[in-house]
Amino acid sequence: MATEAEHGGQVPAVRIQGLWKRFGEQAAVAGVDLELPAGRFVGLVGPNGAGKTTTLSMVTGLLRPDAGTVHIGGHDVWQDPVRVKSTIGVLPEGLRLFERLTGRELLTYMGLLRGLPADEVERRSGQLLDVLDLSGSQHKLVVDYSTGMRKKIGLAVALLHNPSVLFLDEPFEGVDPVSAQTIRGVLERYTRSGATVVFSSHVMELVESLCDWVAVMSAGRIRAHGPLAEVRGEAASLQEAFLELVGAHGRTAGADLDWLGGAR
Repeated sequence: MATEAEHGGQVPAVRIQGLWKRFGEQAAVAGVDLELPAGRFVGLVGPNGAGKTTTLSMVTGLLRPDAGTVHIGGHDVWQDPVRVKSTIGVLPEGLRLFERLTGRELLTYMGLLRGLPADEVERRSGQLLDVLDLSGSQHKLVVDYSTGMRKKIGLAVALLHNPSVLFLDEPFEGVDPVSAQTIRGVLERYTRSGATVVFSSHVMELVESLCDWVAVMSAGRIRAHGPLAEVRGEAASLQEAFLELVGAHGRTAGADLDWLGGAR
């Protein structure tokens, strides 16, 4: 595991130690130890069911772990939750929003809830709506937003208080190419400012094009982590390295489906 010295003396954005979560007899997360560097675009990758969402839920204080600790910016998520949650933004999977508010009303409500001055909420909301191409829909009810628009307004809510670390769970899933490009541009601008983005995905091409640091997860455990080039190694792509790491390289589908697509 990377040490503080290996991060140039800088406190890691996220430090996870001995994290466990079981659901009945199933260990969804099985002893994760991981340090995520600050100021980087970090990808948490793995197949469906790898434990990515459960891990992020525990890291952001949405789900209590059975064992282990999580520190964000040097502060314990469970011992100092108010301070931690003031410094993070979260766009979770299965996003739930106040659907009977308009986009503008939602941002105003969340900004005031965060304790921001009303005029600052107004200023930031207008800028976010403009940059995320939602200005024309700001007075529509969120219930009438498309999937892509919901992701963008959810991202606006997560960014409104200017967090140090942003956690995104499958932020591009179900999003059209135009909205995806808009979201991508905002995230790249955000990390250039020195902030940290941690996002989960099972789409290796997307991770490879966005991230400079990755952690590969499978069956509730971290299989590899580090700079993208280091994790990819000699493989032609992150996808190829990933398949090797999770033991799926060379696996073929349909070997027992000799009837599929045959003459009828």
